[in-house]
Amino acid sequence: MSLSSCERPLVDGYDAVVLDLDGVVYVSSQAVPEAVPVLNRVTDAGVPLAYVTNNAARTPQEVAGQLRSLGLKADDDDVITSAQAIARVMAAELPAGSPVLVAGGAGLRVAVQESGLSPAADLGAGPVAVVQGYFPQIGWEDLAEIAYAVEAGLPWYVSNTDLTIPTSRGIAPGNGSLVQAVQNAARVPPRAIAGKPHRPLFEVTLERLGAANALMVGDRLDTDIAGARGAGLTSLAVLTGVSTLADIAAATGDDRPDFVAADLRGLFAPHPPVTVDDVEARCGAARALLTGEQVGLERRSSQSVENLRAVLGLAWSIRDRSGTSPRLDGTLGP
Repeated sequence: MSLSSCERPLVDGYDAVVLDLDGVVYVSSQAVPEAVPVLNRVTDAGVPLAYVTNNAARTPQEVAGQLRSLGLKADDDDVITSAQAIARVMAAELPAGSPVLVAGGAGLRVAVQESGLSPAADLGAGPVAVVQGYFPQIGWEDLAEIAYAVEAGLPWYVSNTDLTIPTSRGIAPGNGSLVQAVQNAARVPPRAIAGKPHRPLFEVTLERLGAANALMVGDRLDTDIAGARGAGLTSLAVLTGVSTLADIAAATGDDRPDFVAADLRGLFAPHPPVTVDDVEARCGAARALLTGEQVGLERRSSQSVENLRAVLGLAWSIRDRSGTSPRLDGTLGP
């Protein structure tokens, strides 16, 4: 698979833009540089935005409030969480009003209740299912109660399986790590998972948008980009979060994005075709060259998108031909 191209600004080709949050729009409590003016420009152009997150701890109203505090023109309905997606899956499979053991934060409890089910705190309430989502206060007793429910034969629903979660202090265990702990004890896999890269979160989002041709923007190959591919969406990877340029250069298959940019300004940039010829690649004014086992820019363009595309076009070509990924020049930047 190679990079897609467009001669017009990328956003012009889509009827909606779906955005991951952490690492794309904000990091912790701070907006990613350039995110607010770019996204407000998209909104002013009449292109609908949807903000999707695997984090099930907070309600959409709380997340939308944070977005507005950063200066974004975001409504509550613009935010879709994995809690809402998994609650929708459960509501389709369980009788209305059924008690469900909820191991998660307010975002998950509210989503379960709004879906027509009844949140329960423990097995004593007679739940017919159990749902698990990340929340910072989760402890051993919570994990044990989930394991006991699963061992008793209750269907086990999971908001997401991200192994890690970024915090202001570094990388911490995410819901996927906690799900693994329960699975180690109960020896049963979850019945359903809603968050990226799984389809339920994308299905809820696209239904709400009513979009026929949406673009997914994310910073993680394993969730955002692979999930977009599975949902049939075109994807743009930005370098403001988890996955680095070296990660993208080494990617294969469904983890490869259709487009790449240093940040959200790539939405308003053309993405010219990449021409690869053995040990060199050209994109616009940029020329990438393989020297020994290292790919670098032999000629740099004033357009960062062209530099990134030339480097990735050559790196992917080498990876596909040889089965190994070349090193990238350590001084390489957008």
